[in-house]
Amino acid sequence: MANKVKPQDFIDINAIIRNYRKKWYWFVISVVMFGLLGYVYVKTHNTEYSVHANVLIDDDNSNPLLSSMDLGGLFGTSARVDDEVFIVSSHSLLRDIVKQLNLNECHIVKKGLLEKEFAYPDYPLGISNSAAFADTLTASLMFKISVDADCKAKVKFYVKGDKIETYDDVAIPGEVSTPYGKFELLPTATYPKGEELNTIIYLSGYDAQAEQLAKDIEIELVNRKSNVITMAMQTENVAYGKNILDAIVKQYNLRGLDDKSAQGEKTLLFIDERIRLLASDLDDAESAIQAYKQANGIIDVQAEAVYQTTRRSELDKRLLQAESEAEVLKLATDFVNNPENAYSLIPLTVTNEGLIKSISTYNGLLLKRIELQSNAKGNNAVLRSLEEQIDAMRGNVATSIRKAYDNAMVPVRELRAEMAKTSGQLGKVPTQEREFINMKRQQEVKQALYLFLLQRREETAMMIANTKPKAIIVDEAYALNDPISMKPKLVLAMFLFLGFLVPLILLYIKDKLRTKFDTRQEVERIVDMPVLGEICTDKSGTKVVVGSNDTSSSAELFRLLRTNLLFVLNDTRDKVVLMTSTNSGEGKSYISINLAMSLSLLGKKVLLMGMDIRKPKLAEYLGLSARYGITQYLSSDNISIDDMIIRDKQYGNLDIMLSGPIPPNPAELLALTKVDALFAELRERYDYIIVDTAPVGLVSDTFTLDRISDATIYVCRANYTSKADLAFANSIYDQHRLRKLSLVVNGAAMKKNYGYSHN
Repeated sequence: MANKVKPQDFIDINAIIRNYRKKWYWFVISVVMFGLLGYVYVKTHNTEYSVHANVLIDDDNSNPLLSSMDLGGLFGTSARVDDEVFIVSSHSLLRDIVKQLNLNECHIVKKGLLEKEFAYPDYPLGISNSAAFADTLTASLMFKISVDADCKAKVKFYVKGDKIETYDDVAIPGEVSTPYGKFELLPTATYPKGEELNTIIYLSGYDAQAEQLAKDIEIELVNRKSNVITMAMQTENVAYGKNILDAIVKQYNLRGLDDKSAQGEKTLLFIDERIRLLASDLDDAESAIQAYKQANGIIDVQAEAVYQTTRRSELDKRLLQAESEAEVLKLATDFVNNPENAYSLIPLTVTNEGLIKSISTYNGLLLKRIELQSNAKGNNAVLRSLEEQIDAMRGNVATSIRKAYDNAMVPVRELRAEMAKTSGQLGKVPTQEREFINMKRQQEVKQALYLFLLQRREETAMMIANTKPKAIIVDEAYALNDPISMKPKLVLAMFLFLGFLVPLILLYIKDKLRTKFDTRQEVERIVDMPVLGEICTDKSGTKVVVGSNDTSSSAELFRLLRTNLLFVLNDTRDKVVLMTSTNSGEGKSYISINLAMSLSLLGKKVLLMGMDIRKPKLAEYLGLSARYGITQYLSSDNISIDDMIIRDKQYGNLDIMLSGPIPPNPAELLALTKVDALFAELRERYDYIIVDTAPVGLVSDTFTLDRISDATIYVCRANYTSKADLAFANSIYDQHRLRKLSLVVNGAAMKKNYGYSHN
């Protein structure tokens, strides 16, 4: 048996197809149902498209004017593109888009029973409320509106999907009063006058719609090394997607321009204020020089200063430079120490490189605070931390400027002392001239600062005028030609395929979950023993279906079973065949009767014995009764074999021996040696002996009778015998507990090719 090729070693495709073909109506029903579902799906789901837009973030904000002025830190540094992605997808920006485009309203127009359209930007019926309504709305509202040809509407009002109220006979235009306020229903230019209209209007708050928009739009970098941001959105309305993506780019650029303009305007205000103060100081200095000249009679200062030597000229030049630098530092000190300028940019530069770096770093923090302040809300922890860092650094910068000023005053004092020494040596120089020079020097310092600030004001104005947006549009919003959703024909094909596939899966699962077998092929896949044949279900209602002239399908199957049995009984001494099963009701008595009849038709002497002495059925099936049965014979010495044998003309050469009354000790009775003697005698009288025994799954009687048998037929019944019972029968076969054990499948389905004629 180890090398035996079993049926389960092969996949019988034809058998599988035949099995599924029996359930053809399953496939028809499933395909029709799924076809209808596919049709409904196609009608209720519009085609979706993918809308894209690409922008390049220009992070190089350098300006030639700013580079020449060393004021690059005043207007910010280039931003990281990762931060720009966050800004583009920020809630505040998307909320502005929702408000601008009125996206918190969604209009669905129904067309017929199944079709519907997402109406944008034109919709037939509008709904309005107070301007501040959407700012405070937290729940989602829905209006189902049905308008008849007379412009009378039925309005169903829902909150978060729950129906609240119904309003009948609402005139269009008209008004409905809800727990959330009054809403006006207003027809638009596309309103179909004189026609019926079915529409659904969804209302949500700006914040809620901005959150939904953030989920619908994908915003990301093309790759980590690129400055290109790509945006994508899936929508069934291409115009809707394009408007949103274009509005995002536009709003982002406007924000950037506003931020840059705000910084430049603050700088202009500061410069103008300083110019106004310096103009007043310069006017005072020039007036003082004029008064001094008039009072002292000084007409030509250059002519009177001929006495100055090259040394004095050089000292004067150096002193002027030192005092100018000190004055700039003094102005910076005053600016930093002024509480009103706590978070204002330091606009002045010096020649001290270390101080320049400190001021640039401080200005960078201020710009970062300005940018974060435009996006942050409330008591933002990051903003507080940044302000604490700025406050700490402001003190450091103030200290650095003060120290720089002190250091700048050292050469001033030294130069002044040297000038005083030189002036002392020039005793002929009038005191008035020295005083005039000092006054002149103050006037020149203020004039130099005044011209410096005038130049910076013009440059700042030019920078503001030339400000460009950060986002350079690479691709305006566009839709891909091919839709991302499946085409209707493909959807229908998929549903039809599912309609064909589902019955296959269900039938497969049903087959795997079944505990009983259905066909002979299933039996052959489970057991190792040979299958002699299969007997189809007979609907005639008679127990004896085999006759001399009977060519019914059942009779032909018993003839085929007889032929196969004769191959098993291949020795002339093989005569006794036991008929058994696992449980009662599997048809062993029925098969015993008709197999015995079939053998008798060969002209052989055949005996049918009822040795199921616990639950006999032969007498009932054959409609016979006997004076003595086998149990009486075994328990008495006064009964002969001939007393038990029943001969009936209607059964021809078939003799019958019934079991008799049910004994109290059946197992012990069958174990008597008298049973062996009985069968030894019967072997001499008959060519074949068919013995109907008890089911082996219930009692051990059949195993007891194995000693007198030559072969055993194990009967199983389709859709009755469990697969576990077949496994039990197979274990009996593997253990050789019954001689020449083979199987007969009873109750098989009728096949068209059985027999050669019809009853």
